[in-house]
Amino acid sequence: MSAKAPTIGVVSLGCPKALVDSERIITRLRSEGYQLSGSYEGADLVVVNTCGFLDSAKAESLDAIGEAIAENGKVIVTGCLGKEENLIRQAHPKVLEITGPHQYEAVVGAVHTHLPQLHDPKIDLVPEGGFRLTPRHYAYLKISEGCNNRCTFCIIPSIRGDLVSRRANAVLKEAEGLVKAGVKELLVISQDTSAYGVDLKYAESKWKDRMVRAKFYDLCKELGDLGAWVRLHYVYPYPHVDEVVALMAEGKVLPYLDIPFQHASPNVLKAMRRPANQDKVLDRIKAWRKICPDLTIRSSFIVGFPGETEDDFETLLDFIEEAEIDRAGVFKYENVDGAPSRDLPGHIDQDDVDERYDRFMEAQTALAHQRLQSMIGKTVDAICDGWDEDAEAYAFRTKADAPEIDGVTYVDSDDEIAEGTICQLEILGGEGHEMVGALKD
Repeated sequence: MSAKAPTIGVVSLGCPKALVDSERIITRLRSEGYQLSGSYEGADLVVVNTCGFLDSAKAESLDAIGEAIAENGKVIVTGCLGKEENLIRQAHPKVLEITGPHQYEAVVGAVHTHLPQLHDPKIDLVPEGGFRLTPRHYAYLKISEGCNNRCTFCIIPSIRGDLVSRRANAVLKEAEGLVKAGVKELLVISQDTSAYGVDLKYAESKWKDRMVRAKFYDLCKELGDLGAWVRLHYVYPYPHVDEVVALMAEGKVLPYLDIPFQHASPNVLKAMRRPANQDKVLDRIKAWRKICPDLTIRSSFIVGFPGETEDDFETLLDFIEEAEIDRAGVFKYENVDGAPSRDLPGHIDQDDVDERYDRFMEAQTALAHQRLQSMIGKTVDAICDGWDEDAEAYAFRTKADAPEIDGVTYVDSDDEIAEGTICQLEILGGEGHEMVGALKD
């Protein structure tokens, strides 16, 4: 009788980019015959993939490590917080090994050391397209690591390094494999998606019978030919994004841009070391909407940044209304250890930060309500995310909604609707970011 295959558990924290790292680690270990467990008690060892972007994320990661140690006892830590080994060791000296972000080989090596493979499987069953932690019908596609920007509030470059882009043919091969495995929606991610290929000097690589440049437009055009929805995240408003908006108008790429503007006041943007010409940004957005009237813009903003005045904050509120930001996430400024913004003058009292956060949310909620009212009676394409037990209805997302961060449309149907099915819906009503729709005949 053969020995039981060693079993690992994986706890994945943080952003979609970290989720992709977890998927790659799992795919490699599964290919070597390791089994997966969804519980601590069923695992021989647990890998915790951490986040270290904000102090609150660090605390969450340390809590998760502590829970894994308490429930299982054998823990390997990887991810962004792995850069701060001393912090982890002080809190949890029983951790077996610690590696940094996207160090797949080091993680696998640590697993080999502490949980050796007891048999050499003749056949390693790994799903086509690799092992994923997302539902079968959508997947994150990471096109690069690191970032060349040096925003004062961000420590990502010190954790993940400068921009390192993947070759275009490598990205396209992975994307094609995902689509063949049943993926209906590709969510393109990186730290700076529109800077893709800068480090490679846009080098060409062979894909099928042609050469493809490692350039944002070229990659999007090729991805648009694979037959899946293509959604773009973490895009900076560079001039060459105009070309990609034209692809959206053609239906090649979803009319959706996730752009982390972070603020609108020139004074605050300058302190953040981000592009500070608000008028140019507004003109660019207006030009994009002329090219593609159905364009949805999602963004993220920080309130309470050091030196932010009441006028600066009012400029931000005016911007989200004038730019017609469709989806927005807002974060209260955190004084992250290691970020240059810690040394800036004019730190804001926390009560004022909280008050501005509430006012931003109030303004964004009002805009969301106006937008929802304008959707009533329209017919839209939407993808099914499956049955929602709480709502007792099928949950759909329109082209304007990314999974987990945007809105949802609930549909009542006596017929079973499979996850990943794309249907036409008539929008009947709703509230906030939740709409109610009906299947069109």
